[in-house]
Amino acid sequence: MTTPGEAMARLLLQAGAVQVSDGQPFILAAGWASPAYVDCRLLIGEPRLRRAATALAAEAIRRDFGAALPDAIAGAETAGIPWAAWLAEALDLPLRYVRKRPLGIGRNAQVEGGSVEGQRVLLVDDLMTDGGSKVAFARGLRSAGAHVDHALCLFHHGTFPGGAERMEKLGLTLIALASWRDVLAVEDGLQPAARATLEQFLADPVTWSAAHGGRATLAKPAL
Repeated sequence: MTTPGEAMARLLLQAGAVQVSDGQPFILAAGWASPAYVDCRLLIGEPRLRRAATALAAEAIRRDFGAALPDAIAGAETAGIPWAAWLAEALDLPLRYVRKRPLGIGRNAQVEGGSVEGQRVLLVDDLMTDGGSKVAFARGLRSAGAHVDHALCLFHHGTFPGGAERMEKLGLTLIALASWRDVLAVEDGLQPAARATLEQFLADPVTWSAAHGGRATLAKPAL
């Protein structure tokens, strides 16, 4: 039986969003080097795939929250905004979005779309590497008066250190739809050479990163 994580991984594979390089490594936003990269933005342009991904995300939210759904969905600038919009529509919930930092002009707002004062807000982003970007988003929502204790992402690398600790310090429970383990669980998803490269990387991602021009240590969490 296919798990929800495998179903999400298969959608990413069908979209061509999973790329494994046997040459030049990918340098991720957090500074880590990886032979593999996931581009969730490729799902955005495919109606069938984005509908299926939205349905999986909506079901994950219902499982996690039960009858007490959040009061609003907040998309993280920028890639989380379309997913938050589709989820808000699917769940019939208000939509907001949150910037990495205040705008600096006009109202100097960090949260857009309406007030979040006193509301239980679910933060939505497309990816999580080590959770660094979630600090600014959670702080922005909380400074606007929101109660934020959950974050959802389509894909969680789940490989590099610091993510679990950072989320714990932030007081956030992560709802991740898929990880590299789910990608590997899709038997016909990767070519044998790509699968072997990914498995080798996952055995020791920090050492692999250091050997390929990426970070070698975990930076002190910015909290």
